[in-house]
Amino acid sequence: MAVKIITPGLSTTVQDLGRPGYYHLGIPISGGMDRFALRAANMLVGNDEGAAVLEAVFLGPEIEFTAAATVAVTGGDLPPRLNGEERAGWEAFPVKAGDRLSFGFLKAGARAYIAVSGGIDVPVKLGSRSTYTLGALGGHEGRALKAGDELPVGQGAGGKGSVPANLRRMPGSPAELRMLPGLYWHRITAEAGKQFFADTWKVAPEADRIGYRFRGGKALDFVPREPPFGAGSNPSNIVDACYPYGSIQVPGGTEPIVLHRDAVSGGGYMMLGCVISADMDLIGQLQPHSPARFVEVSMDQALQARHDRQAALARVRAHLGR
Repeated sequence: MAVKIITPGLSTTVQDLGRPGYYHLGIPISGGMDRFALRAANMLVGNDEGAAVLEAVFLGPEIEFTAAATVAVTGGDLPPRLNGEERAGWEAFPVKAGDRLSFGFLKAGARAYIAVSGGIDVPVKLGSRSTYTLGALGGHEGRALKAGDELPVGQGAGGKGSVPANLRRMPGSPAELRMLPGLYWHRITAEAGKQFFADTWKVAPEADRIGYRFRGGKALDFVPREPPFGAGSNPSNIVDACYPYGSIQVPGGTEPIVLHRDAVSGGGYMMLGCVISADMDLIGQLQPHSPARFVEVSMDQALQARHDRQAALARVRAHLGR
């Protein structure tokens, strides 16, 4: 079986849970920006939770199926339409050979996940089928999909059911992004630190799989210093360091950037801290101009949030009988 891309949407790529283990070589994890939604989509169609799906940003593709399968669309509210008839999101539904799946206008969120029973069966590269477009690695020819592409689909038994609204996870307004202050927090003044958490920021148009930029808050004041050898003159510069996923850079002290799935692994900007892993999915569902606030948490609170997220996934599995 295969799926044929009739129109690709704005940016549609093949993604799974990513390729950990190569970040020290400069190859990011990639994978779904909203892992919760990706896992749920796979559960609905009877796949392994880490199977490859299509990740569509803002505008959905139109695809044609060459054989019968089960399909589910999760994530942002991008209404699926089967042969022009609207279907529910977060719900499994059958398709047959010749059927076409398209989408209405985005109502909420930013990314939708399209799972097909059997999973998108593109070649595995470094342990993953995820697309890393900057490195032309993985997915379908290492790039976003184009009209005319045909993607093989594996064998799958299919699934059924739906995920009710109370088991889904989407950001609020403003989104609350919990973070741990980091090693370089001392580079800003105490008052600047308080203001950073007090401000409401907005997602800038320059927000993608590499990083999400935020604007609208007050510029940070830095503690005066003599720049160390090897660092630049900008107060946000440091001698190069490693960047963890979710780390928050503030070049020049004006616009925080949260590094995401396709981020570079190191560089010369200080990091205020790191958004906790449990909230990285929420960032992937933020549209430009969406309001957000950063919320300080402790390590214990971050670990509890990770436990809560795992428990939320367990509730979805239990509801679907997995």
